[in-house]
Amino acid sequence: MSSPEIEELRRQLQELESENARLKALFAADAGKRARAETALAESEERYRTLFNSIDEGFCIIEFFDGPHGPLSDYVHVEANPAYALHAGIPNVVGQKVREMVPGEADGWVELYGGVLRTGEPIRFERELVATGRHLELAAFRVEPATRRQVAVLFQDINARKRAEAALQEINDTLEARVVAALAERKLLADIVEGTNAFVQVVDMQFRLIAINGAAVQEFQRIFGVQPKVGDHLIELFKDLPGHQAAVRAVWSRALAGEEFVEVGEFGDASRDRRFYELRFSGLRDATGQQIGAYQFAYDVTERLREQARLREAEEALRQSQKMEAVGQLTGGIAHDFNNLLTGIMGSLEMLQTRLRQGRFTEVDRYVAAAQGASKRAAALTHRLLAFSRRQTLDPKPTDVNRLVMGMEELVRRTVGPQIHLEVVTAAGLWPALIDSSQLESALLNLCINARDAMPEGGRITIETANKWLDDRAARERDLPAGQYISLCVTDTGTGMTPDVIEHAFDPFFTTKPIGQGTGLGLSMVYGFARQSGGQVRIYSEIGQGTTMCLYFPRHYVGEAAAADPARAATAATVPTGKTILVVDDEPTVRMLVMEVLDERGYAVIEAKDGPTGLAALQSDARIDLLVTDVGLPGGMNGRQLADAARATRADLKVLFITGYAENAILGSGQLAPGMQVLTKPFDVEALASRVSEMIEG
Repeated sequence: MSSPEIEELRRQLQELESENARLKALFAADAGKRARAETALAESEERYRTLFNSIDEGFCIIEFFDGPHGPLSDYVHVEANPAYALHAGIPNVVGQKVREMVPGEADGWVELYGGVLRTGEPIRFERELVATGRHLELAAFRVEPATRRQVAVLFQDINARKRAEAALQEINDTLEARVVAALAERKLLADIVEGTNAFVQVVDMQFRLIAINGAAVQEFQRIFGVQPKVGDHLIELFKDLPGHQAAVRAVWSRALAGEEFVEVGEFGDASRDRRFYELRFSGLRDATGQQIGAYQFAYDVTERLREQARLREAEEALRQSQKMEAVGQLTGGIAHDFNNLLTGIMGSLEMLQTRLRQGRFTEVDRYVAAAQGASKRAAALTHRLLAFSRRQTLDPKPTDVNRLVMGMEELVRRTVGPQIHLEVVTAAGLWPALIDSSQLESALLNLCINARDAMPEGGRITIETANKWLDDRAARERDLPAGQYISLCVTDTGTGMTPDVIEHAFDPFFTTKPIGQGTGLGLSMVYGFARQSGGQVRIYSEIGQGTTMCLYFPRHYVGEAAAADPARAATAATVPTGKTILVVDDEPTVRMLVMEVLDERGYAVIEAKDGPTGLAALQSDARIDLLVTDVGLPGGMNGRQLADAARATRADLKVLFITGYAENAILGSGQLAPGMQVLTKPFDVEALASRVSEMIEG
């Protein structure tokens, strides 16, 4: 409340006091006017009481009296409005003495208000009422006449204002320090931006530069011949380089559209210098989150890219060296084994020729048998090499692996011997697999033999099948796509394998067996067969705890699994009549042998040395019931192409491919067409005759 308001209030109180005094005098002087005086007095008191109770500020009248501490040393509250308790925090104050209410603060209040009572001078001041923790703004004046010993006090709570003043003071006190800190932080950031090796540019939404560091200015001028500055239109800086202008507009437009990205590109005027830069773009936003521009951090990565290129070249050279080393190891192993086999074959043939000249026919069979045995071992060696390289010719069919395993159980049991306990565990409801059953039989037998050799003192072999659903993690661990697979595992209780042995177990000619007890191609063949079949093989082993070898094959969804036939018996060839076969092979010896075998079985045979010659025969009017063709033919037409061209005019022509390894040329992008079969070289003449008879006779 202001001073004029306090003066007005004091004036009104004095007028009311004067009015009351006048009315009392009239009352005493003229009893006839008593009724009117009482009414006027009641109205006056009502106006006073309404004013007293309605004002927002706290208001009270205190009356001094002589106390134990001397004359006028205490006062009592004779009146107080409702706002008193609101502002002072002390209720029911009327009748309370100051020395009883706030004994610790009484002297100070008595001194202040006693001065007003003695001098009659009003006062305004601020003071804390410690008892309630309230800061008060007060005004006090004497109630006349002085003989009444009364003082009127008007006040209000100013705690909120005090807190605001304190906060403002704190802000003012720390403002300088905060300004200094902000300037220091800004300088630090500026020093960092200026000192970094990154080229920093900032543009507004209209492509105008609003900041650019010194490194960017120098690099820009070096590679483009233009010195940019704040305020320049970035796109217009490239007006003489339209190719760069379009590229710069494209990347900055993405950034101004809110995209954050990293891009690597080559920039610079070709007549000055061109370098590779990694550009990192981000949006620039104000305090409300509204985008107001974009900024770019660019780094020269030319040397890094060159170093990466050199590293790739070095890695490629290393891989090539490792490949050559592997080829050398493979070639050495092949040469060693084939030289041994060729020595047996050549020696047997030379001895056979000598004995025939000498007329000693009784020894002929021995040398023929030796040559045939060496030839078969050479064929088996080639077969293993093709299996390892995934080039063997497979005949995949839907296969019930459980039936195949159970069909081989007795063979495996005899092979591993009585000192090995064999256990077979097959899964109920095993899914079918699309595989070459004969190759799977060979792989399973190979794994069982390896397991037997790992247990020289005897032990246990467990063959187990199972359905496996491989999620992403499990599939990654096995280097396979996620999905459904069947597993065929062989577990032994043998010596186990070290991590180094596991790492090289599938390498060709790698073996831990003594010389003469293994070629080192067994697991290579198993690995190649599994991978060529779309599956995988994995080794789980610990030293002294045994080994588990698991084959994984994709589940086959189409059709039912066919029963695996453990052994294909040769069927007796029937002697046909009037059947004609075209034999196409560029190797005269092979062509001669095939023709003689077929001729002996009563077939009419036509021969051709290459694809075009064979196609000419097929396009003639000659009767041809079966085409027997090599896959790898000279003259620009392989066996599959010959067969496809022949079927353009002879749709029902049956085709038997004879091949050493070129499966991709046979299959193309899919499976063999109906009426086409494959026979892998080398083959027995009886196998050839049986297959031909099977195809011609249906």
